[in-house]
Amino acid sequence: MAAAFTALAAGTGCAAGTGGDGSARGRAADGASAPASSPTATPARPQGPPGALPRPGEVGRIPRPADGLPPVISSIPTRRKVVFLTIDDGWEQDPGFLARVRDQRVPITAFVTRDAVEARGATDPTAQGGRFLGAGKWDYVRELRDAGVRIENHTLTHPNMTTLGYEGQRTEICGTSKVIRKQVGRAPTLFRPPFGNQNSLTRRAAGSCGVDALLLWTATVQPGGKIAYQVPDKKLRPGDVLLLHFRPNLSRDFKILVDKIRRRGFELGNLEAYLEAATR
Repeated sequence: MAAAFTALAAGTGCAAGTGGDGSARGRAADGASAPASSPTATPARPQGPPGALPRPGEVGRIPRPADGLPPVISSIPTRRKVVFLTIDDGWEQDPGFLARVRDQRVPITAFVTRDAVEARGATDPTAQGGRFLGAGKWDYVRELRDAGVRIENHTLTHPNMTTLGYEGQRTEICGTSKVIRKQVGRAPTLFRPPFGNQNSLTRRAAGSCGVDALLLWTATVQPGGKIAYQVPDKKLRPGDVLLLHFRPNLSRDFKILVDKIRRRGFELGNLEAYLEAATR
């Protein structure tokens, strides 16, 4: 089974490494097309959560830490050939990526940063040059939600959390949860610290903001859909959590990545369902 509580090195975090129209009208919350009055309306998309769901007894248990604070999770304990896709920040709001996720029902979890979604302040250097920086702002995030993407917490301003005290960290996490709840209609339950940097204050602050777990990753996705592994054998492993970013050429790179994962015999898992099975 994959290790569940791995304090990963943060060198491949959001700013490190080379890693539209947002109307949500006419689409139901689960990603299905809204009912139409015309008898020739396009059939609704399949119902239910996207991605592979855990089988009975498949998932190992992730115990709560002895200190009662949210656990730090980097992978899902399973032997099934299933991996989980996550994407951070929110700068490049590519409509092609949204279409792939929606139309192919690809399971993905987004960890959004307020400043990135709203295109505030200095742009992440790796996001510069994109065609869709801040193109839809929160409308785009709501479109992702309607396509079945889970929207989670990645701070307001993307700081190194370990440089902040408890109140500073709490402001970043709780502030983001409030914004997401207002904009998306649901408070996040997962938190991803920028760069993967976190400490006991981070976990305590996150818990006070309603976060159930901190989610890290086991591999990052670079331009061209290349996977940068954090294990010596440079291979996908069951339960891996992959980290992408909202960066230029996202739609193209995402297609390359998904095709590569499937060629290697892996399924794309529904992270929410697997986490529920692992922590119940």
